[in-house]
Amino acid sequence: MKKSVTFKNGHLNMAGNLYLPEGYDESKKYSGIVVVHPGGGVKEQTAGVYAQNLSDNGFVALAFDASCQGESEGEPRLLEDPYARVEDVRCAVDYLTTLPYVDQEKIGALGICAGGGYVVAAAPTERRIKAVATVSAVDIGAMFRGEASVETQLQTLEAVAKQRTAEVNGAEAHFLTYAPDTLEEMDENTPVLMREAYDYYRTPRAQHPNSPNRFLFTSVDKLMAFSATTQISDYLTQPMLMIAGTEADTCAYSEKFYELSNGPKEIFWIEGATHIAMYDIPEYVGQAVTKLTEFFQKNI
Repeated sequence: MKKSVTFKNGHLNMAGNLYLPEGYDESKKYSGIVVVHPGGGVKEQTAGVYAQNLSDNGFVALAFDASCQGESEGEPRLLEDPYARVEDVRCAVDYLTTLPYVDQEKIGALGICAGGGYVVAAAPTERRIKAVATVSAVDIGAMFRGEASVETQLQTLEAVAKQRTAEVNGAEAHFLTYAPDTLEEMDENTPVLMREAYDYYRTPRAQHPNSPNRFLFTSVDKLMAFSATTQISDYLTQPMLMIAGTEADTCAYSEKFYELSNGPKEIFWIEGATHIAMYDIPEYVGQAVTKLTEFFQKNI
């Protein structure tokens, strides 16, 4: 059973879909899972796929839209602020603790793509998260810094600064795309991740009106300042499971999280899967959900 819910993040109303197990009995206590969507995603896409599957296996699962995105409140619209996204995770945990049928001592978090980096960043200091899992994890800060020289990164930050000044003085907002908008934007040099992102987000496969493939250019200074790994070695003592496809061009992020963690940890490889294939391809999602169910049943 799925129901639309709202919860508070400061003065903002956050929009979520709460998935309840079959045969749900409000007099019982269930384990709760917060499910965090990728950058540019919304709760109706892969976060909802995983939340539904986890509820089918007995968990109360919450998929929600990030602040400033989807149906959640927040201005400016389509801001991708990693620090706000981490706070979103905390507020989603807040909400689960208010539900009388969720055991406050049995809450876990699952993040997909950038959402994986956000739950890994939240969990070290959010001790109500008893276990953390990722699927196709990405540290969005490291991704935006990339392999460019510091000089090039500074040039980018100078451009963001100029855009902020322009916008506060009346200029129109400038947006970037997460994935190519059209087939015509791609050529033989387009990375596999971007080709697959186009197929997922910009075709009927998973396209959604609340996921417009846009984010504010003025998000970039916040993205470049962010690191999902800062507190892992010292504070992330909860059990951590990373799930990644063997063909994913982002698997180095899962390996990095694994390397830095000093707590109980595991990488679970899904043979033949790419980054985006883990979002909705039943063969791969099924394997991931089986592993996630075992992990959360054991650790929360």
